[in-house]
Amino acid sequence: MEIQQLKCLIAVAEHQSFTKASSHVHLSQPSLSKIIKNLEEELQVTLFDRTTRQLKLTDAGEIVYDSALKLISTLDDLSVRLDDLMHIPSGEIKIGIPPLIGTLFFPSIAIPFRKLHPKISLKLVELGAKRVESLIDEEKIDLGISVFPTNTEKFIVHPFTKDEFVIYVSQHHRLAHRDFVSLHELQDEQFIIFNEQFALHDRIIQECLNAGFSPQITYQSSQWDLIAELVKEGLGITILPKSIYSKINHHNIKMVSLVNPTLMWELGVITKKDCYIPFAARKLLNFLVNNPVNQLKQLNKRLG
Repeated sequence: MEIQQLKCLIAVAEHQSFTKASSHVHLSQPSLSKIIKNLEEELQVTLFDRTTRQLKLTDAGEIVYDSALKLISTLDDLSVRLDDLMHIPSGEIKIGIPPLIGTLFFPSIAIPFRKLHPKISLKLVELGAKRVESLIDEEKIDLGISVFPTNTEKFIVHPFTKDEFVIYVSQHHRLAHRDFVSLHELQDEQFIIFNEQFALHDRIIQECLNAGFSPQITYQSSQWDLIAELVKEGLGITILPKSIYSKINHHNIKMVSLVNPTLMWELGVITKKDCYIPFAARKLLNFLVNNPVNQLKQLNKRLG
């Protein structure tokens, strides 16, 4: 049994077609069919049910497929560890970042890091903080930036930056002329917030409950800029970090400070506990930990 045979088996199983799989593994269809047939003869089992319109794994095929996935994963991990042993700062890093955080900070991270490590590529996975944490726990991405509080039993957390939350309202809203507002004053307002996949969804609801009321939520979205547009049209108010104000059309939306209490937006770089971190990912982790947000632009200028 050869590794190529197992990779071919995985491709056919996932594409449910010899034709589609042959393109994926860069082989002709007859060659791919022969490889699978030889594997079946070697194992003395039928791996695929060929009587249906789409190829389906047999019971024996499911067992071989699951084992093949584990074996390929183990071999890939071996290659990564050996590369790391040689201390070659190259490869691809998968970093999970919620869209709002990506808008504010990713360019400032990517530009200087690229100058320092040109052979390392960053693959940005933009999802809500809850999903980012799930992907790290499942070891599908290397590290992520998430919103506090997070699960410190599962993750190693490195503080990254913090900002204060403020209220954003339409320029015609009754609170637009105010310099600051208490959270409990918002109990009769219509809220526009991130959807359930985002940590800010739960955070805003909980802070309102702590202030003695349940927020009236009229709209939910996964996009901060859509939330801002809805606020601009007077369809509700929102609570977002102060730093996003620089990305918003200031003429139509007003920012009002939030007091009693002042709420903080704290971010951290997270990795999974007791999980191997590739050498390239460790380079990015050290870069983020050692270069606070307010120093990234200065670092980029120094690097030219």
